Amino acid sequence: MSAADDHSSLDPLPALDLPAAQVLAPEELLARGRQRGQQAQLDYTGSLYPTEAWALVERGAARLIDVRTAEELKFVGRVPGAQHVAWQSGPALIKNPRFLRELEAKGGRDQVLVLLCRSGKRSAAAASAAAKAGFSQVFNVLEGFEGDLDANQQRGDSGGWRHRGLPWLQD
Repeated sequence: MSAADDHSSLDPLPALDLPAAQVLAPEELLARGRQRGQQAQLDYTGSLYPTEAWALVERGAARLIDVRTAEELKFVGRVPGAQHVAWQSGPALIKNPRFLRELEAKGGRDQVLVLLCRSGKRSAAAASAAAKAGFSQVFNVLEGFEGDLDANQQRGDSGGWRHRGLPWLQD
């Protein structure tokens, strides 16, 4: 893996392990995410590592929205309690034309929303679209559910929700 692929090596606020994230107040976790957003000049609020996102969700300080396809949730796994609003669907990954309406119905425009996908790329695009549509507190989960590709072009050993030992289920 190159240094450019390792989020934490470039991040002045590297990923926290779960116990460290759980002791920080929600405001501190959100401030970390906002700072990353400002540093990266994102057009949405900011970015959180999976452990930070889970610490917020388990305290009720954020809503976790999984933007992966229904097939990914079923066959790869899902986070218990997460809401589902597909950013894209089907084998061709066609953009969901109802995404913003569904997101608003599940989360609200002024709620802290944390968007999760496989690797953090689709959820970043979804966060950008949401921010442009007026959602005021939308964050992307860095590394996503499965993490980045490793040297063997496989996921699961380089960051991500599952790799960090966070709760998940598989049907």
